[in-house]
Amino acid sequence: MIIHAAFDEPVGQGWTQIGELAIAFGLSAVIGLERELKQRAAGVRTYTVVGFASALFMLVSKYGFTDVLGPRVVLDPSRVAAQIVTGLGFIGGGIIFVRRGSVRGLTTAASIWLTAAVGAAAGAGLEILAVASTIGYFLAILLLPPAANLIARRVISPWPALRVHYLDGRGLLREVLSVVTQSGFVVAGMSTTHHRPGRKTSPSRRVVAPEGPSVEVKVQLGGRGDLELLMTSLSEMDGILHVSTVSPEDVDE
Repeated sequence: MIIHAAFDEPVGQGWTQIGELAIAFGLSAVIGLERELKQRAAGVRTYTVVGFASALFMLVSKYGFTDVLGPRVVLDPSRVAAQIVTGLGFIGGGIIFVRRGSVRGLTTAASIWLTAAVGAAAGAGLEILAVASTIGYFLAILLLPPAANLIARRVISPWPALRVHYLDGRGLLREVLSVVTQSGFVVAGMSTTHHRPGRKTSPSRRVVAPEGPSVEVKVQLGGRGDLELLMTSLSEMDGILHVSTVSPEDVDE
């Protein structure tokens, strides 16, 4: 009987607030499931907890201090929303990492940030905005990349190109070309440059000169693979010194 009375009190512990928590839980889980299926650094559990906790923070901010309000006490619930944005920074910073010039985790960190906003909106009673934001997330994740690739092929440059700098004498060229084809690309053109020990590289490339001989290969790509994933796969290979994109015209230099 006491529990029933507590849930009926208009102080933020009613079925309306439980419904808002449920909406935040469901929408955050849906976003997390998409990341889980793509095998990203953060999955369904992380996203669900982030969105659910953000909604709870908002509800606590809205209703948790009603017992101390009075003529001399004025509270600003929006301060909690601002702190949620700040607090999510440490999670996003832990997901983003850089390896040999390749940045990974930016989309995952941004989507966690959005998930917190979805949970906060649900906790604030803005369920329609929370649902609309979740739909917008999936539109951005699922539709924008193919559209961007289509525009890049038809308007900007249909043939992306990579510069791969690696140690010579290890048979890495064959492995590099194998990774390129396995990533959904075809080799449309290629040029190589051999570097002897002690030869200085261009400062703009920001590559540490290796002690032994090395090779710089420029590969012109075709196909519909994931360029970011290809660069990460190449960067993680032993003997690879640097991976970066170049202008397709540079391949014929």
